[in-house]
Amino acid sequence: MGIARTGAVALLGVEGHRVEVEAHVRGGRGSLNLVGLPDPALREARDRIRAAIINSGEYFPDGHITVSLSPASLPKRGSGFDLGIATAVLAANGQVPLDDIRGAVLIAELGLDGSARAVPGVLPAVLACRAAGVATVVVARGNATEAQQVPGMRVVAVSTLADLIARLRGEIREDTASTGTTDSIGCGAEGRAGCAPAPPAPSASASAATRVDLADVLGQELARNAMEIAAAGGHNVFLLGSPGAGKSLLAERLPTILPSLTTAESLEVSAIHSVAGALAPERPLVTEPPFRAPHHSATRAAVVGGGTTVLQPGAASLAHRGVLLMDEAPEFDSGILDALRQPLETGEIVVSRAAATARFPARFQLVLAANPCPCSQPGHLCTCPATVRRRYLARLSGPLLDRVDMKIEVVPATRAELLGSPAAAESSATVADRVAQARERAAERLRDTPWCVNAAVPGSELRRRFPLPGQATGVLSRALERGTISARGVDRITRVAWTVADLARRPHPTAEEVGFALALWSGTAR
Repeated sequence: MGIARTGAVALLGVEGHRVEVEAHVRGGRGSLNLVGLPDPALREARDRIRAAIINSGEYFPDGHITVSLSPASLPKRGSGFDLGIATAVLAANGQVPLDDIRGAVLIAELGLDGSARAVPGVLPAVLACRAAGVATVVVARGNATEAQQVPGMRVVAVSTLADLIARLRGEIREDTASTGTTDSIGCGAEGRAGCAPAPPAPSASASAATRVDLADVLGQELARNAMEIAAAGGHNVFLLGSPGAGKSLLAERLPTILPSLTTAESLEVSAIHSVAGALAPERPLVTEPPFRAPHHSATRAAVVGGGTTVLQPGAASLAHRGVLLMDEAPEFDSGILDALRQPLETGEIVVSRAAATARFPARFQLVLAANPCPCSQPGHLCTCPATVRRRYLARLSGPLLDRVDMKIEVVPATRAELLGSPAAAESSATVADRVAQARERAAERLRDTPWCVNAAVPGSELRRRFPLPGQATGVLSRALERGTISARGVDRITRVAWTVADLARRPHPTAEEVGFALALWSGTAR
């Protein structure tokens, strides 16, 4: 009997922190005490671990067992510590070798029968292990494909606690071949045949994106152009129009013209979805920009993120590197809409509770869609007075709309457009090609900066590094004299002007691009 150490990971938001699991077995009355700020679900691990060890054919120590989770000040939540605790207890009792588990991290929930069960958040946990210099991770077989998405990590997949024990003892069993990327714990030459990584699975976002196409949108030349500009520069859009005009149709197709995620972005987005439990085992990696459209009855926690006991990402974080559509925007609670102002500026959401503070990435493109009045009737049938219309749209605060780069009035398609040939409408693939070329031009201009799209460039850097030519600033000067735009508005108009110039293959914006960008920002473009 003595002390044994294994590793686990505690998640705080989408950030993983390595935890050292220490087990000490000594004589006395049989008990298992957990210390180190465990939550109620983790405290229940005592009974699960006892049953899992006994039902795996192993001896559960009769003595007093103390399990310490370090650092003690870090909150630990969930059932992913089960496998690490059970292995540490067996090692402390001398039932499995100590050396084979030292330095490894074990992440899995244990069933009463000893089965290893998948848990959410494995991808960010493995990323945290790599950052901490951990070489080997043991996970449940259901999490193996997800864990293997992290390059440079050795992943051991086990189906049961007995599988892991057999490996640690050097026993060769046909049903315990690892699905990890390279050599694994207890995996000798005879066991390496099963160590090849599984082939990558198709992305859930990619499957969803193939079901819609921009060619489905008939007419709407200005709105389609605005969607192209938004995709090329990463801009936010406000769509105003009568019901059935095509606002939601346009917003749902914005992800189809965005570039695919880079490898780093894909891991970042997938980590958020993993924490939320939104990754399917057969589709462990999000490779296309995500799309989220919460209902207007959604709570603040569902949209922004939060919770009482476990801090979870909301729709804004699940739309990270993608599109967040707030359809029927005036129907949302004003506090929810104004809470989006922080991520629109900083690209992250900070959720603070008494026990902990979590940061969730939330760099999304916002699309607000609204009807002009609460009755939602077409123009000739609407009986809402002008005061009712103004009061309805006033639910969208000025500071929020000031952070939206383009305001577009979406008018219903004409009879000729509806009855014309669908082949006349450009497809998503055609528009996406122009968007990709525009982004390449922006990236080349921004190659010596931390940014890659125009919308991300701070206003101070925009004015210092990329000032507008003198002849192009006249229209902005006149608008400032009239007081129709703010300083933030000038920056956003300038960013849109650069994007319009990138799409037009021009080296810098001219007065024409700046004037068009001003009209898009003010909602007067026609």
